[in-house]
Amino acid sequence: MNASAPNSSTFALNNEGRLLLIAGPCVLESRELAFPIAEHLCQLAERLPIQLVFKASFDKANRTSIHSYRGLGLEEGLKLLEAVRTEFQVPVTTDLHESYQAAPVGQVCDILQIPAFLARQTDLLVAAAQTGKSVNVKKGQFMAPWDMKHVVEKLKEAGAKETFLTERGTFFGYGRLVNDMRGLIEMRSLGVPVVFDATHSVQEPGGLGSQTGGNRAMVLPLAKAAAAVGIDGLFLETHPEPDKSPSDGPNMVPLSDLENLLQRILAVRAAAQG
Repeated sequence: MNASAPNSSTFALNNEGRLLLIAGPCVLESRELAFPIAEHLCQLAERLPIQLVFKASFDKANRTSIHSYRGLGLEEGLKLLEAVRTEFQVPVTTDLHESYQAAPVGQVCDILQIPAFLARQTDLLVAAAQTGKSVNVKKGQFMAPWDMKHVVEKLKEAGAKETFLTERGTFFGYGRLVNDMRGLIEMRSLGVPVVFDATHSVQEPGGLGSQTGGNRAMVLPLAKAAAAVGIDGLFLETHPEPDKSPSDGPNMVPLSDLENLLQRILAVRAAAQG
C-alpha cells in the first residue's frame, strides 16, 4: 500500500516526473472485486514510477442498451469508493453525469471525472469545479483538441483546483475511434496536464450490437505512441477477467498483464524524455 493517506480535500499531480496512472475496473460491481484490484494496483505503484489514482464508475449512464448493467448507484458506489480510499490510502476518482452529483462525489473523490459526451456541459463543469477538487475532463469524441480551451476556461473561472484533459479518440465513422496524437501536444499547450485513455481509445462503438465492442490488443501500441509524444498521465481500465465484466470487457486489460504493459510504456516514456 502507499505510505501515507491522500490529502482529505485536495489532489495534486506530483512534481517528480512520475506518470499519473488512473486505473481500475470500468464499473463497480462489488467490494469483493474492487478490493483485490485496488490492492494489486497499489502493489504496482510501490514497484513502478507511477502516481496511482483508483478509478471506477458508480453508474454507467450512457450504456448502449437500457438493459445493460449500470453499476451500484450513487450512494452505494460512493460508499465503496470511500472504503477503497480508506483501506488502501489511495486517491480515487469516478465520473459524474449530472450537476447534483458533484457535491456528494466531491466529498469522497480526489478527482472528479467528466465523461466525453458531457465535456461541453457548462453547468456540470461548474458544479464539479465548485467542489474545490481537481477535475479530469475526457475530450469529446466530436471535439477538436483546441476547442478544449473553453473547457479549461470554464473550470478555471469556476474554481477548479487542477484541470486534467484526457484524450480518448475521435469518431471516424466506421465503428472505430481514431487517435490523432497531435491533439496531445495541442491540449498540453493549454497549460494543463494531459492524460491518454488507452482502453476507451480501442472501443468499437456498437461493435457487439447492443453493446460496445473493442480490441484490447491495440492498447499497448497506442499507449506507447502516446508516451512517445508526451503525456502526464495514462488512463487504463483493468479487470481480473475482462470478458466476464458487465461493461467494456473487450477493451479492458487483464489485471495479470498490467505490470508488463506498464513497464513497456514507461520504457518508451523514459526514452522519449531522455
